[in-house]
Amino acid sequence: MCPLIAGLRWSIIIRRCFPLELIKAPRGVHDVLPEEHRKWSYVFKVAEEVAFLYGYGEVSLPIFEHTELFSRGIGEATDIVEKEMYTFQDKSGRSLTLRPEATASMVRSYLENGMRNRPQPVKLWCKGPMFRHERPQKGRYRQFWQLDFEALGSPDPLLDVEVIGMSVDLFARLGLKNLAVVVNSVGCPVCRPSYREALRAFLKPRLDGLCPSCQSRYERNVLRVLDCKEARCRELTEEAPSSLEFLCGSCKSHHEVVVRGLKALGLEARLDKRLVRGLDYYTKTAFEVLSGELGAQNAVCGGGRYDHLAEAIGGPHVPGVGFAAGVERVVMLMEGQGCPFGEERTLEVFVACVAPEDRLEGALALSRLRALGVSADMDYLGRSLKGQLKAADSLGVRFVLIVGGDELRAGLFSLRDMRRGAQEVLGWEEVLSRIRS
Repeated sequence: MCPLIAGLRWSIIIRRCFPLELIKAPRGVHDVLPEEHRKWSYVFKVAEEVAFLYGYGEVSLPIFEHTELFSRGIGEATDIVEKEMYTFQDKSGRSLTLRPEATASMVRSYLENGMRNRPQPVKLWCKGPMFRHERPQKGRYRQFWQLDFEALGSPDPLLDVEVIGMSVDLFARLGLKNLAVVVNSVGCPVCRPSYREALRAFLKPRLDGLCPSCQSRYERNVLRVLDCKEARCRELTEEAPSSLEFLCGSCKSHHEVVVRGLKALGLEARLDKRLVRGLDYYTKTAFEVLSGELGAQNAVCGGGRYDHLAEAIGGPHVPGVGFAAGVERVVMLMEGQGCPFGEERTLEVFVACVAPEDRLEGALALSRLRALGVSADMDYLGRSLKGQLKAADSLGVRFVLIVGGDELRAGLFSLRDMRRGAQEVLGWEEVLSRIRS
């Protein structure tokens, strides 16, 4: 026996006796299937409309960046940098990281592409996947998508007001209800050190009662203790000093303008002294839009001002403010509230062939329909006419174009209206007229 054939037979026997295990997606990622992606597309469409209304231009950013962009920009002592980044070395030994968020990349792009020479502020937005190695849970994945909006080049507190108002406007246009805005000011490099020391002094006699994570944060990133979701930690920090008590004159006046501006827009924002956000680059304004329907992880979007991020990554001083929203969370919340996702588009025409010898003519009709902008499909499994009609019905098409038989020989087609149950024998131009009407 030929050695090649013998080897082939043995490989078949081995595969049958020892079948390979199906390779599945890694933990913490998920497939977005067509019925779900339609909802995502609707969210992107509304986001694009809101971006246009507010003067934001869309950009596309690299999925991976130099690791230093995030370690210096986000902060070495943050959970993201310490525990959650997907970091690897390329073939040249350079350390690269899959982006865990978009703001640092936005600022890097602004600086690298000379956007300081454009009229300021420069308003940018993007959509795309982010990556964090954290515990997967409902609406939270290791690869997740975000909408990100950033305004760069102005320190004006009214720009903070606009960004917060835009986030609320976006969710309102998506149909979301029962949302609340919370704001805080985390100060700046001038006044934050004194607040850190006051917070450490308050926490020192309570340190043994804090969870291990907060005990670790005490020295490295003490503000993050306020953000802990552990019940015991929240109880022990209930009377902690507020950052608002330590603001310098500049930060205090900035915060007052933000609060007054939100009230002028009719947005009732609640002050939350625990709101510090998880990234070191925030200065002055920090805010979140919350939902009461997402449990402990109830932030629909979050953001704030980051006036020194550009300097942290090696650039000049460029003030900025923005926010990001998780697409999975937004869609999940919309589903829970019964929000519409726009009109669902369905296939318009299914081309069914009477006999196998009619399939080439069916394919030609299919091509002509698509060339005219009509969404259409046909059978590729060799089903009977009855099976094709059943398939068309399951697809929810409005019309079935039947090709074949005596009609085809006479240059005619049978057009079945699946909604009315009526069928007509028509010429090609009449077929088009019926479909378009």
